[in-house]
Amino acid sequence: MLYQQIKTLYEKLRLKHYHELFSRVKERDGSLSATEAYAADVIYLLKSPTVSTFADTLGISQPNATYKINNLVSKGYAIRTTSDSDRRECRVTVGDRFYSYYNTDYPFIANGVEKLKESYTPEELDLFDRMLNDLNEVL
Repeated sequence: MLYQQIKTLYEKLRLKHYHELFSRVKERDGSLSATEAYAADVIYLLKSPTVSTFADTLGISQPNATYKINNLVSKGYAIRTTSDSDRRECRVTVGDRFYSYYNTDYPFIANGVEKLKESYTPEELDLFDRMLNDLNEVL
């Protein structure tokens, strides 16, 4: 039962995420393709990955990762920074254009939390918070 509830929640969050992501993919000059949007999202989720970490996370070759990153940089959605200590190391972060393109606030989650606050005591919510924290640590 618990497994099924968590699986269902995960699937709903994925669908909501895809809805949000694809609603922003437009066919116009300078916009992101679906693949580029996914790549930018991975960079955002990894915070400031190296090109190698980005490639490993997606299971793609380093040249393919470099190509994807170069496209995002050229469109202004990502920023490449070379390490001062090791000039071979390059980190990638999302740029301001990413934030204007991709809403990193999740109002549907905030609404869900507000509904929970109406139905449960602070102690129950604290227990739920600790359980989610433990689940996040395990995953």
